[in-house]
Amino acid sequence: MTAAANSIDIDDLGARAETMIEALGVISEEPTRLVRRFLTPEHRRAADLVAAWMREAKLDVGEDALGTVRGHLAGASPKRLLIGSHIDTVVDAGRYDGIFGVVAGILAARHIARSGIPLPFSIDVLAFGDEEGSRFPATLASSAAVAGIFDPARCAQVAADGATFGDAIRAYGNNPDDIAAAAYRRDNVAAYVEVHIEQGPVLEADNQPLGVVTAIAGQTYFTVEFSGEAGHAGTVPMRLRRDALAGASEAILFAERVAREYRGEVVATVGRLVLTPNAANVIPGNVTFTLDLRTTSDQTRRDVAERFRNEARAIAERRHLGLAITQTRDTPTTPCDIRLQDGFAAAASALGYKAPRLPSGAGHDGQAMSKLCPVGMLFVRCRGGVSHNPAEYASPRDMGIAVAALIEFILRFDVGAFSR
Repeated sequence: MTAAANSIDIDDLGARAETMIEALGVISEEPTRLVRRFLTPEHRRAADLVAAWMREAKLDVGEDALGTVRGHLAGASPKRLLIGSHIDTVVDAGRYDGIFGVVAGILAARHIARSGIPLPFSIDVLAFGDEEGSRFPATLASSAAVAGIFDPARCAQVAADGATFGDAIRAYGNNPDDIAAAAYRRDNVAAYVEVHIEQGPVLEADNQPLGVVTAIAGQTYFTVEFSGEAGHAGTVPMRLRRDALAGASEAILFAERVAREYRGEVVATVGRLVLTPNAANVIPGNVTFTLDLRTTSDQTRRDVAERFRNEARAIAERRHLGLAITQTRDTPTTPCDIRLQDGFAAAASALGYKAPRLPSGAGHDGQAMSKLCPVGMLFVRCRGGVSHNPAEYASPRDMGIAVAALIEFILRFDVGAFSR
């Protein structure tokens, strides 16, 4: 541990983190479950609370056109280390996803500011607002603006509540014309790092509180439609059926079987399935489902996707079914910078923890931020690997360890290595 970090009180950091998370957890659009969507009044309340915490931590606070709250701690150089995550949630959310990363950044900056530790670089703590995509049909708008890759065409997107993206910005009190000004200059940023609950069971299984992320998995999404012929369940012989559900089931099981061949490298998920006419005594005439493929190897993901397409076509031909496969998303893998990985590993080691290296199967703001600068992530153990669920939980002790590791990472950060 660095000499300047010896004053870290892990239990105090964890208790503070839990208190802050509880305070944000009651800011919701609904009384019985946590729902906090982008650019809503509840987002405004959460952002204002985060801004107040930043000021209490002795940070200079600002906000951009897309509602990203920024807390700035000036160092000897204007070159910035960015630390962030998001404060929006999914519907019926847990309290820790995203929010802990913002809280960790604030608490780490607070410790450094109050300790009077001089830094050779500056810190910006960022509280993004659109990582989950719970309101509009795309994600990462706020981090894309910060990274300078926001597409102005997104302002025409329409939410389920009827609001356009641009109108929502105005209702929030900001101006869409100011979005471009949210972007950092590339030469003013060293790196972006994020602390996040794992959202998976690996660290708990390994009995480790911390993990170092190697990459954010690439994602391919398909919408798959099998078309057959509806018919009477009792009168159409099996040999003459064109059962869309039977064909879809065969394709779904093929996707699972192929993913298992890669022994943990690939995950395949069918999370939505719609069949018609959806009657107990009628052969399904049409089935539509989604397929989500993820892996940290883009070539492997392309190979699996092509194998699935070929097999689905063969199934449709053999069963005399129609088939339509539409690719709705193709997001490449985002590698985490090896220097940042090593920095987090060294910080964890200084605290006495191994911090195994593992990929992230979930998406994060780092995917957008990688277009601006090198990115890195530190995972913290969460109970049962449960996330996007009210049962989501990280213990105060583990959160305190994660904040302490972030402080240690900051104090060891070699800004010169990211200036070339």
